[in-house]
Amino acid sequence: MDTSLRTRPVAIISSHRQDGTVVSTSSEAKNEGLYSGMKVSLARKMSHGVLLLPYNRSLYARLNSYIYSTVSSYTPIVEPSGFGQFYLDMTGMDTVYSSFIYAGEQITKKINTQASVSGSVAISINKLVSRIATSVVPDPVYEILRGREAQFLSPLETPVLPTAHQSPVKKIVRFLYLDHVRHVQSVIQHPDEARVLFGPFAKPLSREAQGQDTSVVKPPTLQDHILEQVVLPDDTNDETLLRAIVSSLAEQVGFKLRQRGQIARQVKLEIHYTDGFQSARTGGFSTNDDMSLSKVCHRLFGQANYRRNRVRAVLIDATHFQQHADQANLFITPDIKRIELSKALDRIRGKHGFAGIQSATMLKVNPTTKEKSGIHHYVRPS
Repeated sequence: MDTSLRTRPVAIISSHRQDGTVVSTSSEAKNEGLYSGMKVSLARKMSHGVLLLPYNRSLYARLNSYIYSTVSSYTPIVEPSGFGQFYLDMTGMDTVYSSFIYAGEQITKKINTQASVSGSVAISINKLVSRIATSVVPDPVYEILRGREAQFLSPLETPVLPTAHQSPVKKIVRFLYLDHVRHVQSVIQHPDEARVLFGPFAKPLSREAQGQDTSVVKPPTLQDHILEQVVLPDDTNDETLLRAIVSSLAEQVGFKLRQRGQIARQVKLEIHYTDGFQSARTGGFSTNDDMSLSKVCHRLFGQANYRRNRVRAVLIDATHFQQHADQANLFITPDIKRIELSKALDRIRGKHGFAGIQSATMLKVNPTTKEKSGIHHYVRPS
């Protein structure tokens, strides 16, 4: 976007703090010794001329939207898979284009011309092989012919297979020195031995090693969401503060669920770290009172937060809604007490706003209050 930066050493960083990390570098910055994952403090010492820029999510979102609209003009079935990554189902499009190689060249050329973004296209009969090919093949457009999937995968390192990242599989792979896919292919030729070694992972590992994938390309579908997020101005790994934030987010989700008279059968808690890494866990709600929701979200947070790095943002995304009606009960049970307490808080918050009354756990987040903590709340529309 800024032509003056095209010949300068530029590094995209996660944060300007000393403990921030380099996310990406220009070729000029690489020549000066900078690399992804380097601490910002070290990058400043190594190169005084490098320009350190924070990542620009709004710019990336606009580029992603443009690329999506571009690839969608080549086939009606497109599945987004993260920023700038897409699966295209080209079934039947061979009558429109002289070849799929030609279509791939046109896609990369158009995106590069209009947005100055280079990319790669891999052509195969399934999503697994195409995705792996774009990560290991330097060619802008590359085609794996039908029937040669296993041959293509054979010389690659074993971690290209998704199932190889499962902890039990990873241990066996390391112990037996199955460094390349061809080693895995030799093992799976003996199904009984493969089952003994890999247990329930033997079948998916066998399919992946042979380049088999039956998943279909699914266009994005509009889905109703309740999404709450907190972005911290200062990255932290203070467990007490982070758990207080999780409680606040859970209460906000619960407040909206009760207003709608619904429960969310699926909820995802996502953590964004200072180095750009993301971790997420998925669960579900069986009721919509604050205490129950907080309990589920704290469990998901404990499972997702397994790194020692500082946290930049926490996000809760609730989906798959279902109508929920409270069952009347003659006896006052703990469940009834929790529901009635949540409803009483809702009446206060409905009159004075959500921040009108909060649980004591939020004292850690709100030391008189958000002026000091600098916490910002963002709600994305459905």
